[in-house]
Amino acid sequence: MKTLISTIGVLLISSLMTISAQTGMISGLITDNSTSKTIAGAKIQVFQNGKVVAEKATSANGAYALSIAVGKYDIKALVSGYEVSVKKNIDVKANSTTRVNFALNPIQLVEIKEEERSAKLSKMMVVAECAAPVSFAGGVAYDYDATENFNTESYDVINENIFKDVVNNPLSTFSVDVDRASYSNVRRFLTQNQKPVKDAVRIEELINYFDYDYPQPKNGHPFSITIEADKCPWNTKHQLFLVGLKGENINENEIPANNLTFLIDVSGSMNSANKLPLLKQAFKYLVENLRSQDRVAIVVYAGAAGVVLESTSGNQKEKIIAALDMLQAGGSTAGGEGINLAYKIAKQNFIKNGNNRVILASDGDFNVGASSDAEMVRLIEEKRNDGIFLSILGFGMGNYKDSKMEQISNAGNGNYAYIDNILEAKKVFGTELWGTLYTIAKDVKIQIEFNPTKVKAYRLIGYENRILNKEDFNNDKKDAGDIGCGHTVTALYEVIPADSDEEVSNIDPLEYQQQTKVNSKNLMTVKVRYKKPNEDTSNLIVEKVEAGKNKSTNNLMFASAVAEFGMLLRESEFKGNATFADVLKRAKTSAGLDEYGYKADFIKMVEMGEMLYK
Repeated sequence: MKTLISTIGVLLISSLMTISAQTGMISGLITDNSTSKTIAGAKIQVFQNGKVVAEKATSANGAYALSIAVGKYDIKALVSGYEVSVKKNIDVKANSTTRVNFALNPIQLVEIKEEERSAKLSKMMVVAECAAPVSFAGGVAYDYDATENFNTESYDVINENIFKDVVNNPLSTFSVDVDRASYSNVRRFLTQNQKPVKDAVRIEELINYFDYDYPQPKNGHPFSITIEADKCPWNTKHQLFLVGLKGENINENEIPANNLTFLIDVSGSMNSANKLPLLKQAFKYLVENLRSQDRVAIVVYAGAAGVVLESTSGNQKEKIIAALDMLQAGGSTAGGEGINLAYKIAKQNFIKNGNNRVILASDGDFNVGASSDAEMVRLIEEKRNDGIFLSILGFGMGNYKDSKMEQISNAGNGNYAYIDNILEAKKVFGTELWGTLYTIAKDVKIQIEFNPTKVKAYRLIGYENRILNKEDFNNDKKDAGDIGCGHTVTALYEVIPADSDEEVSNIDPLEYQQQTKVNSKNLMTVKVRYKKPNEDTSNLIVEKVEAGKNKSTNNLMFASAVAEFGMLLRESEFKGNATFADVLKRAKTSAGLDEYGYKADFIKMVEMGEMLYK
């Protein structure tokens, strides 16, 4: 009996040792990087394969400790008022403690003070309402009351895409869109406890605000193609398909030199705190990230346009920042003259095989010279043939001209962002700097052919102002969207299966067209055309999508949550059974690592929207 008990004891101890050998500890201390003081109540989340497997809050002395299975993990620390920090590939070993400390950076909120006005000749000032070329060595800046007693913001009308029956409309053709301005503009409305203007909600820009976990490109193309499918969350009788492109991540050292021309609106309408002062902070952030081989010139415009800084090396940061600091606002807005001068300066300093780009920052309220939407679009179309790309940064509210800014961006081989706060500036010019500045593929078009034996009808969600004629796909003279380094582009299709009894088309049957059905397992064929930045002839990629072969991941789950949110904000006729509660649940489940906290920010926006739309 003693022998039996002894044997059981040995086995039990051995079993406990085996269990113990499968776990380890993670511990550490969370501190404020600026003061070195510990932070109590910070949340520690442990991720494996993009999912949270453990989490804990720090104690009163800023410490934490977690027992966890042996393996490799990503660890995130987050607390209100501080930037999120992530440490990756932390190796937890058996019967040992892995020390992981975090020193968190406080979020630097910019205190905006009304700029002092002075007539001293030593200040660089903008001459208002002058007919002759501006002298920026001195002059007079007229006071301008930018306070608006009424709202004059403008947005293009969006008529939502409808369901198209495949028999009569087998092809869906559109230009890609990496613009993200709509998302931060919508956030501006929500944080001010206002419902966004419906036409301010461009659903594709909400979806594309986020990066998704698509693979890096292969086979020599500058981007990869990913297809995912699942049931449509807001209408379970339908299916939802995701088409995702992932631009190649290029090492910063391999990116060609930048020839940048800042084109800055310093007219009177830019005088409020969320315009020119915020603009300066945003551009300073960009300047701090420039390399010695990069160059910057600064052009400004008010009643007329002028050069305040000739092309200057990126290692002369203090000189560039000093030029920004001396800008003041006043006068009318000769945007067309400013654009002409900026492109002229960019062309004078053109870097062959480099990255030549004009960055226009404005509220879009042009009112002198070429100023209508059509005039500005034609002007930009003329300039894009010089091999100079365009980025648009929108600022302000009350008189903001989103319609003009978006159309200019679309016409000029460009991208478009709206800066509603300094953290958005950090995203555009920090986290996504080279995606913002360096184009890896231009005139990118997508054309999808649906198989009528598998699909009765489809609806492209968003991209209403990016729709192309089917003939445009093979026309290399037709302009389309661009993809930057590391950018992702995501499009969603809501699809009605072929065996559905749902009525879609109210078109009479065609009398003279012979309808033939091809026996194919394929659901659809995806074609993508693109040009390399310095070439004029397009390349073609073709992917055939077999029915039932493409499963869903967190990519589709999160993108569908964002799309559903957009339809709720637009009060779309296609929202089906969509609810804010459903959006929240799906977004929280699929957020994953969320290294920079952008998805957590989205979840807060959904919560605000839920309250406003009750």
